[in-house]
Amino acid sequence: SCNPSEKLDLDAWKKVMRSGVQDEVSETVSERKELSTLAAAREVLEMWRLAGRSVPENISEEQLKTFMECPSKSAKKKYLKYLHLKELHKKNNKRKMDEKRQRRLETEEQASKTDETKRNSFIRLWASCMDRTYGWRAAQSMIFGQPLVFDMSYEKDMSVREVANTVRQIVLSEGCNRRSVDPFHIHFCNLKGDSLYHKEFIKHYREAWGKLLITVTDQCYTDVFPKDKLIYLTADSPKVMKTFDHDKIYIVGSMVDRSIKTGVSLARAKRLGLETAALPLEKYLLWNTGAKNLTLDQMMHILLSLKDTGDWKTALEFVPKRKYCGFISKP
Repeated sequence: SCNPSEKLDLDAWKKVMRSGVQDEVSETVSERKELSTLAAAREVLEMWRLAGRSVPENISEEQLKTFMECPSKSAKKKYLKYLHLKELHKKNNKRKMDEKRQRRLETEEQASKTDETKRNSFIRLWASCMDRTYGWRAAQSMIFGQPLVFDMSYEKDMSVREVANTVRQIVLSEGCNRRSVDPFHIHFCNLKGDSLYHKEFIKHYREAWGKLLITVTDQCYTDVFPKDKLIYLTADSPKVMKTFDHDKIYIVGSMVDRSIKTGVSLARAKRLGLETAALPLEKYLLWNTGAKNLTLDQMMHILLSLKDTGDWKTALEFVPKRKYCGFISKP
């Protein structure tokens, strides 16, 4: 269709065609290379597992990529050991649930042959009534209860495993708070929708996450409550807590202190201009050597006990016995 006088530049045409073919080939090669790398990594893990190392039996593609991105061999071993222990815990929990279900079925079968059917019906009715009672108390606490804040702003300071451990402790804290006589109104502040915290909560609660009688917000607690009512509880605070104040709003840092540098929560409270306080552990307990950091569920038990009784000796019974020798006779 072109004029005979016009010449087709064959060299330019060849370059264009070659560039297109090279792009397609490079994309295909990169995909094949990634798949071959994942397959090679799976073969290495299978060899390690057969050699007796702590390697999970089932590993997802996402976990395999995380394993390959580990900077050192020791980091890879630690990550595999974490996945292996997590898999063992999951299997153990499933086995316990199966055994519990089997025992329940056997008990129901025996009860059907005897006169214990009425008693079992009463127990089930009592359990359902208690669940409704706990829910009613939690609903009342959202209107009349004293707020308790969990600060969810420490995700960048923790690893994925530490975030999962933190969420596990918060789930235990929410459970014991719901079952208490006078529960707190729990607030999850600084909780982003795309954060690791949120993903771990969804794993634990599943469809019940949207039905929890707590307040979840991505705002900071200084935007929700007046600053003069906030007290940040941290073990690094120079001020020791003397009594439990029912008019104050206590803040607990949602983190695992094992790998975080000392003073992170104290520095955050100072930046926000908040009052801080530490539990009087040395005042009431003959403390052994070791850090004075407690888990979040232990903190929740202590605060609930203080809220109900106001007695430090009763509240500090929830401190693990391995951390102290006994109570001081006259604090």
